[in-house]
Parts: sequence; C-alpha cells; structure tokens
Amino acid sequence: MHLEGSCHCGEVEFSLTSAHPYPYQRCYCSICRKTQGGGGYSINLGGDAKSLKVKGKNSIAIYHAKMRDGEHKHVHTSSAERHFCKKCGSALWLFSPEWPDLIHPFASAIDTPLPTPPEHTHLLLDSKASWVEVQAGKKDQQFEQYPQESIAEWHERLGLVR
Repeated sequence: MHLEGSCHCGEVEFSLTSAHPYPYQRCYCSICRKTQGGGGYSINLGGDAKSLKVKGKNSIAIYHAKMRDGEHKHVHTSSAERHFCKKCGSALWLFSPEWPDLIHPFASAIDTPLPTPPEHTHLLLDSKASWVEVQAGKKDQQFEQYPQESIAEWHERLGLVR
C-alpha cells in the first residue's frame, strides 16, 4: 500500500510503500509516550526503507532516545533515529540501523486512510503511565514487554498482507 504522510505545519511531506499498513500495535513505553503518544501510547507501522521519499528534509531533526536500565543507574543512547519536524515537533518515523530495510512511520503522521485492524497488540505495558487505561478488545493481546510476533507476522497471521 502506498502511504503519504506529513507533519502538522506542512514543512515535511513523505511517502513510502508498506506491505504492513494496519495500525494495530500500541506501544506504551516512555519513549513513545513522551515523544509521540498523547493518549499514552504510539502506533508504528512498517514500511520499505528503499521506497521512502521526503520533501522538506531541511526541516527534519533526529532524536536518539536515552535508554535507562530498570533502576536508572546506567544510561546509553539508542541507535534508533526518531525523525520529527523541527518546526512543529510532529513525530514522523523511526529508523533503526539494526533493521536497515525498514522504516516505521508513526500512524499519527500518515494522511492516507489506513485500514482498520481487526485486533490490537498492546506492548511494553510494564512502562505504561499509571494514568493510562488500556482499552483492549476481546481479541487484543497484551504484553509486559515485546511480543514474539513481528509486524509482518501479525499481518500474515491475519491474512492482511497487501
């Protein structure tokens, strides 16, 4: 599926191809929540990195999250790059050099109508803010950490590959 996205102020526009466009995965980690998830979580999609086209590259900044161990004693910088508009602050996509073929656009930045997922996966619930209520449906899966199932495997299991 061809996806088009943009920031709020319109300085950045992007497009890419996604075989996995269902916005089903809700991440409750503190990084996603604080950089992108106003409802207490963010939703990431999967896309083909080679297909990414960007207009307004000069308006993009990159944030490398600070990763802390459970007791906040050790801090290291994540290799993942969270791209955002430096003019309006809109979160756009995540790129990780560990998976160079993938781009993970934030569903909130996508302007293309996205398909409605038949179920959701709620992940990193052990990082959830106390004020967040998980609104899980009957078919939804919930994980304290990461699920074993990848974004691609979820789409394949449900026969939703485009």
